[in-house]
Amino acid sequence: MTTSSHIPSGERRVGLSTGAKRVIWIIVAIIVLVALTLGTKVVSNDTPAAQGRGSFDPQSYASEHFPEVRSWIIEHAVDGKQLANAIAADPAAAASEHAQTGTGTPVYSVKFTGKVGEGSSTIYDVKVDDLPSSLTVRIQTGPAVNGTDLRDATGTMPFPDFVNQIDYQNAAAALNDQLKEQVFASIDAQNLKGKTVTVTGAFSAVNPKVWLVTPVEIEVQ
Repeated sequence: MTTSSHIPSGERRVGLSTGAKRVIWIIVAIIVLVALTLGTKVVSNDTPAAQGRGSFDPQSYASEHFPEVRSWIIEHAVDGKQLANAIAADPAAAASEHAQTGTGTPVYSVKFTGKVGEGSSTIYDVKVDDLPSSLTVRIQTGPAVNGTDLRDATGTMPFPDFVNQIDYQNAAAALNDQLKEQVFASIDAQNLKGKTVTVTGAFSAVNPKVWLVTPVEIEVQ
Protein backbone atom coordinates (compact mmCIF):
# COMPACT_ATOMS: atom_id res chain seq x y z
CA MET A 1 0.00 0.00 0.00
CA THR A 2 1.52 3.24 -1.05
CA THR A 3 1.13 6.28 1.14
CA SER A 4 1.64 9.71 -0.31
CA SER A 5 1.63 13.07 1.39
CA HIS A 6 0.79 16.34 -0.12
CA ILE A 7 0.31 19.90 0.98
CA PRO A 8 -3.21 21.07 0.59
CA SER A 9 -3.53 23.79 -1.94
CA GLY A 10 -4.52 26.27 0.76
CA GLU A 11 -1.46 25.58 2.98
CA ARG A 12 1.54 26.03 0.69
CA ARG A 13 4.93 26.73 2.40
CA VAL A 14 6.35 30.14 1.71
CA GLY A 15 10.17 30.66 1.87
CA LEU A 16 11.88 33.83 3.11
CA SER A 17 12.27 36.51 0.54
CA THR A 18 15.72 37.78 -0.45
CA GLY A 19 15.07 41.03 1.36
CA ALA A 20 14.14 39.28 4.59
CA LYS A 21 17.28 37.13 4.46
CA ARG A 22 19.38 40.26 3.98
CA VAL A 23 17.82 41.87 7.05
CA ILE A 24 18.58 38.77 9.15
CA TRP A 25 22.23 38.74 8.08
CA ILE A 26 22.55 42.45 8.90
CA ILE A 27 21.14 41.84 12.38
CA VAL A 28 23.57 38.94 12.95
CA ALA A 29 26.49 41.08 11.79
CA ILE A 30 25.49 43.87 14.17
CA ILE A 31 25.28 41.43 17.10
CA VAL A 32 28.78 40.05 16.33
CA LEU A 33 30.22 43.57 16.00
CA VAL A 34 28.77 44.65 19.33
CA ALA A 35 30.17 41.54 21.04
CA LEU A 36 33.63 42.17 19.62
CA THR A 37 33.52 45.82 20.68
CA LEU A 38 32.54 44.98 24.26
CA GLY A 39 35.33 42.41 24.48
CA THR A 40 38.05 44.76 23.25
CA LYS A 41 40.43 46.27 25.82
CA VAL A 42 41.49 49.82 25.02
CA VAL A 43 45.16 50.48 25.81
CA SER A 44 46.66 53.95 25.92
CA ASN A 45 49.24 54.53 23.21
CA ASP A 46 51.84 55.83 25.68
CA THR A 47 52.11 52.58 27.67
CA PRO A 48 54.61 49.83 26.81
CA ALA A 49 51.76 47.35 26.38
CA ALA A 50 50.36 49.43 23.53
CA GLN A 51 53.63 49.19 21.65
CA GLY A 52 53.32 45.44 21.13
CA ARG A 53 55.39 42.54 22.36
CA GLY A 54 59.07 42.88 21.56
CA SER A 55 58.91 46.57 20.64
CA PHE A 56 59.53 48.08 24.08
CA ASP A 57 62.62 50.31 24.23
CA PRO A 58 63.58 50.59 27.93
CA GLN A 59 66.22 53.27 27.40
CA SER A 60 63.80 55.58 25.58
CA TYR A 61 61.17 54.89 28.21
CA ALA A 62 63.58 55.70 31.05
CA SER A 63 64.93 58.81 29.33
CA GLU A 64 61.38 60.13 29.04
CA HIS A 65 60.21 59.23 32.53
CA PHE A 66 63.28 59.65 34.76
CA PRO A 67 62.86 63.43 35.21
CA GLU A 68 59.29 63.03 36.46
CA VAL A 69 60.29 60.14 38.75
CA ARG A 70 63.11 62.23 40.23
CA SER A 71 60.86 65.25 40.73
CA TRP A 72 58.16 63.12 42.35
CA ILE A 73 60.57 61.60 44.87
CA ILE A 74 62.01 65.01 45.76
CA GLU A 75 58.53 66.50 46.18
CA HIS A 76 57.18 63.64 48.34
CA ALA A 77 60.29 62.86 50.41
CA VAL A 78 59.60 62.64 54.15
CA ASP A 79 62.10 63.84 56.74
CA GLY A 80 64.14 60.88 57.96
CA LYS A 81 63.40 61.37 61.65
CA GLN A 82 59.68 61.77 61.02
CA LEU A 83 59.60 58.68 58.84
CA ALA A 84 61.59 56.53 61.28
CA ASN A 85 59.26 57.50 64.13
CA ALA A 86 56.18 56.76 62.03
CA ILE A 87 57.42 53.31 61.01
CA ALA A 88 58.42 52.46 64.58
CA ALA A 89 55.03 53.53 65.92
CA ASP A 90 52.84 51.77 63.34
CA PRO A 91 54.42 50.21 60.21
CA ALA A 92 51.08 49.64 58.50
CA ALA A 93 49.90 53.19 59.07
CA ALA A 94 53.27 54.57 57.97
CA ALA A 95 53.11 52.57 54.76
CA SER A 96 49.56 53.72 54.09
CA GLU A 97 50.46 57.38 54.57
CA HIS A 98 53.98 57.62 53.17
CA ALA A 99 54.72 54.66 50.88
CA GLN A 100 53.77 53.14 47.57
CA THR A 101 52.82 49.49 48.03
CA GLY A 102 51.95 48.30 44.53
CA THR A 103 54.65 45.63 44.54
CA GLY A 104 53.75 44.39 48.01
CA THR A 105 56.82 45.92 49.67
CA PRO A 106 56.44 49.53 50.86
CA VAL A 107 58.66 51.95 48.93
CA TYR A 108 59.36 55.21 50.77
CA SER A 109 60.71 58.55 49.63
CA VAL A 110 62.96 60.11 52.27
CA LYS A 111 65.32 63.01 52.91
CA PHE A 112 68.08 63.24 55.52
CA THR A 113 71.46 64.78 56.30
CA GLY A 114 74.30 62.73 57.73
CA LYS A 115 77.98 61.90 57.75
CA VAL A 116 79.27 59.27 55.36
CA GLY A 117 81.06 56.36 56.98
CA GLU A 118 82.49 53.11 55.70
CA GLY A 119 81.66 51.93 52.22
CA SER A 120 81.89 48.78 50.14
CA SER A 121 81.28 48.71 46.39
CA THR A 122 80.23 52.36 46.72
CA ILE A 123 77.45 51.52 49.14
CA TYR A 124 78.09 53.75 52.12
CA ASP A 125 76.81 53.83 55.67
CA VAL A 126 75.47 57.26 56.66
CA LYS A 127 75.26 58.36 60.28
CA VAL A 128 72.11 60.43 60.62
CA ASP A 129 71.51 62.37 63.83
CA ASP A 130 68.28 61.78 65.72
CA LEU A 131 67.69 58.37 64.16
CA PRO A 132 67.58 55.26 66.37
CA SER A 133 70.95 53.57 66.82
CA SER A 134 69.31 50.29 65.82
CA LEU A 135 68.54 51.70 62.35
CA THR A 136 71.22 51.40 59.66
CA VAL A 137 71.07 53.89 56.81
CA ARG A 138 73.01 53.22 53.63
CA ILE A 139 73.14 54.88 50.22
CA GLN A 140 74.16 53.37 46.90
CA THR A 141 76.12 55.63 44.60
CA GLY A 142 77.07 53.47 41.60
CA PRO A 143 78.63 52.45 39.34
CA ALA A 144 76.30 49.47 39.88
CA VAL A 145 72.79 50.44 40.96
CA ASN A 146 70.56 47.62 42.13
CA GLY A 147 66.87 47.38 42.87
CA THR A 148 63.62 48.75 41.53
CA ASP A 149 63.16 51.69 43.90
CA LEU A 150 62.93 54.30 41.14
CA ARG A 151 60.38 52.32 39.15
CA ASP A 152 58.21 51.63 42.20
CA ALA A 153 58.54 54.86 44.20
CA THR A 154 55.82 56.84 42.44
CA GLY A 155 53.17 54.16 42.00
CA THR A 156 52.67 55.27 38.39
CA MET A 157 54.44 52.32 36.72
CA PRO A 158 52.43 49.22 37.69
CA PHE A 159 53.11 45.83 36.14
CA PRO A 160 49.88 45.75 34.07
CA ASP A 161 51.20 48.70 32.05
CA PHE A 162 53.93 46.43 30.66
CA VAL A 163 53.69 43.55 28.21
CA ASN A 164 55.66 41.10 30.36
CA GLN A 165 57.98 40.69 33.34
CA ILE A 166 61.07 41.22 31.19
CA ASP A 167 59.94 44.66 30.06
CA TYR A 168 58.98 45.49 33.65
CA GLN A 169 62.47 44.61 34.90
CA ASN A 170 64.18 46.32 31.97
CA ALA A 171 62.32 49.54 32.74
CA ALA A 172 63.70 49.50 36.29
CA ALA A 173 67.25 48.85 35.09
CA ALA A 174 67.04 51.62 32.50
CA LEU A 175 65.84 54.11 35.12
CA ASN A 176 68.87 53.17 37.21
CA ASP A 177 71.06 53.86 34.17
CA GLN A 178 69.54 57.32 33.88
CA LEU A 179 70.29 57.89 37.56
CA LYS A 180 73.96 57.07 36.99
CA GLU A 181 74.16 59.43 34.02
CA GLN A 182 72.20 62.35 35.42
CA VAL A 183 73.04 62.26 39.14
CA PHE A 184 75.94 59.99 40.07
CA ALA A 185 78.19 61.23 37.27
CA SER A 186 78.48 64.59 39.02
CA ILE A 187 79.71 63.27 42.39
CA ASP A 188 83.02 61.74 43.44
CA ALA A 189 81.56 58.51 44.78
CA GLN A 190 84.96 57.04 45.64
CA ASN A 191 85.76 59.82 48.09
CA LEU A 192 82.60 60.38 50.07
CA LYS A 193 83.84 58.94 53.34
CA GLY A 194 83.91 61.57 56.06
CA LYS A 195 81.80 64.02 54.06
CA THR A 196 78.47 65.40 55.19
CA VAL A 197 75.74 64.75 52.66
CA THR A 198 72.11 65.70 52.26
CA VAL A 199 70.34 62.89 50.47
CA THR A 200 66.92 62.63 48.89
CA GLY A 201 65.95 59.23 47.57
CA ALA A 202 63.80 56.12 47.78
CA PHE A 203 64.12 52.76 49.49
CA SER A 204 62.19 49.50 49.72
CA ALA A 205 61.36 48.52 53.29
CA VAL A 206 62.43 44.90 52.94
CA ASN A 207 64.20 45.08 56.30
CA PRO A 208 62.77 47.73 58.67
CA LYS A 209 66.14 47.97 60.41
CA VAL A 210 68.09 48.78 57.24
CA TRP A 211 67.35 51.56 54.77
CA LEU A 212 69.28 51.05 51.52
CA VAL A 213 68.48 54.34 49.83
CA THR A 214 68.73 55.00 46.10
CA PRO A 215 69.45 58.73 45.94
CA VAL A 216 68.04 60.98 43.24
CA GLU A 217 69.71 64.02 44.79
CA ILE A 218 72.97 64.26 46.78
CA GLU A 219 74.41 67.49 48.14
CA VAL A 220 77.98 67.07 49.38
CA GLN A 221 79.26 69.58 51.94
